[in-house]
Amino acid sequence: MNNSLQQSDRDALHKAASTVSTHATVGSLLGLALGTLLAFRIRSNRTAIFKTFRTAEQPVALRFASGKEQPLPDLTAAMKPSTLGDVATYCLLGGGGIFFGGETGLLTGSFRARAQIGSDRDGRDRIQRAFRRFQADALRSQADLLENEGKGSILGL
Repeated sequence: MNNSLQQSDRDALHKAASTVSTHATVGSLLGLALGTLLAFRIRSNRTAIFKTFRTAEQPVALRFASGKEQPLPDLTAAMKPSTLGDVATYCLLGGGGIFFGGETGLLTGSFRARAQIGSDRDGRDRIQRAFRRFQADALRSQADLLENEGKGSILGL
């Protein structure tokens, strides 16, 4: 690829690669920020629901029509937000935000890079031709490797 490309083509490829990288990085950071914000809101809502549940009047027993009374367990301890739940919320939503933002940034960066490379028709044609030659060379070298690998096998195939 080095011999068949002009310096302007190499510069366009480097600019396109940096565009994709920048979009993916910004997308990942925005996704992390959004995931963390969403985790914070979920945590605060969970705490508010617990406070409401704790202060509300709760039934202590269940009375059946036959007159039998069955006591109900206190669920306050089970409803209390835990540190482990908070850590899991922040980790899962932060990681999901990074993934979603990074993939979105990669997609938008790829579209932008294609537009940058495609703006110069002659340069785009040279880059495509050089890439096809590179693919053909890579396939030839892989075929040679597969052919040479078979000569040293036990079966002799």
